[in-house]
Amino acid sequence: MKKKITPEEFHELVCKEYTVGNITVMGIDGVQVYKLKDFLKQPIEGMLYDLNRGEEVISCYKDDPKWVNDYACTKVIRELKKQLEEKTK
Repeated sequence: MKKKITPEEFHELVCKEYTVGNITVMGIDGVQVYKLKDFLKQPIEGMLYDLNRGEEVISCYKDDPKWVNDYACTKVIRELKKQLEEKTK
């Protein structure tokens, strides 16, 4: 039987993954770990989907003021991806 980890232990595991070049996201199938460099290679729509940060998702949470920063993050990610693709052409 698997031991249930505490929120603090989970936080530590997520942060530790980043120190080795990975990111952790909560997906439809549960926790998923990606190499950050590989994650960034996918199209923007895939990135926002995996991060659960598409505008259509954020729009569902208009009652929570956190949506404003989530929306801003989406727009920043889109612009950064666009700039990255332009630089690599």
